[in-house]
Amino acid sequence: MAEMIGPRFYCCCNCRNQVSLHDDIISKAFRGRNSRAFLFSHAMNIVVGRKEDRHLMTGLHTVADVYCGDCREVLGWRYERAYEASQKYKEGKFILEKSKIVKNW
Repeated sequence: MAEMIGPRFYCCCNCRNQVSLHDDIISKAFRGRNSRAFLFSHAMNIVVGRKEDRHLMTGLHTVADVYCGDCREVLGWRYERAYEASQKYKEGKFILEKSKIVKNW
């Protein structure tokens, strides 16, 4: 008999609130403020902070920090705007730092 396997989630490292699906990972080759990071197409159960311009490794971007919806731990950010044409694919996507999330499967 085959096992039923449900969706695989990433959760907040603090409170285990589900914040993203494993299937929503676009890339694992990113860097956050403090650790390696993953680029996700979607995130859930989060709060989005104020927009601000930041000079990141790939140039100037408008980003908004994202927080766990339960405990308010800073998890990463959402790309709001990319000023360089080659970076436009990031707009609306989420960076979640590997040190701030845990696997739940």
